[in-house]
Amino acid sequence: MVLTTRKHGENDIILEVMTLDRGRHLGLVRGGRSRRHRPMLQPGNELDLTWKARLSDHLGQFQIEPHALRAGDLMTNSVGLTALQHLAFLLRLLPERHPYPKLYSALAVVLDHLESSDAAAALLIRFELELLRDLGVGLDLTSCAANGTQEDLVYVSPKSARAVSRQAGLPYHDKLLPLPSFLLDGQRQKGSELTWHDVTEGFELTGFFLNRHLMERNGEDSGTRDMLVGALEKRFRADFPWNFQ
Repeated sequence: MVLTTRKHGENDIILEVMTLDRGRHLGLVRGGRSRRHRPMLQPGNELDLTWKARLSDHLGQFQIEPHALRAGDLMTNSVGLTALQHLAFLLRLLPERHPYPKLYSALAVVLDHLESSDAAAALLIRFELELLRDLGVGLDLTSCAANGTQEDLVYVSPKSARAVSRQAGLPYHDKLLPLPSFLLDGQRQKGSELTWHDVTEGFELTGFFLNRHLMERNGEDSGTRDMLVGALEKRFRADFPWNFQ
């Protein structure tokens, strides 16, 4: 899956991709700026890749063949464009050449559902949760940190990253993070509607732990997340205006 490209010399490019077996990987594409190659090397496209290098720690070269070209559709709307930029930023937080099969599969699912406002929002938040797990700061949303119950979980502790029930968290509710029900397996009834309030709570939750991870490592927010949330809100307002009345 193509994440980004950057120019290298007059005719070549350095291609950044997400792969199943080797995770995020970079390589040189000879003639990558040619008319033949440019359409294939757009973010969001899936390619069949062969990587060769003299030594394993070298940049190496990619031989490319098209597999699934979805970039054209993704780049025609602001949600698709900003989602691609944000997902590439998130994946860049992970070490190179280490496999993350769940994230690889999740990436394809997200990109295939960006046309649907509610599905896109829910999947993007779940992608961030999966990324947090792979970064070593995974959230435990299975039971209450205070009393062990699996019922009525509505908060997350910012300290332990564990769920908290309504009863246990009520005295400290202003110090806890909201836990939207769509992130709990089986909690949202079939056919119930995802609201923009649910979405904002979901992004608030994952954003807190992502920002803390960045601060601990002296990293910087790229700004792509705010642009994505803004694009999603605009789409939500158009598709579900009653959510904002």
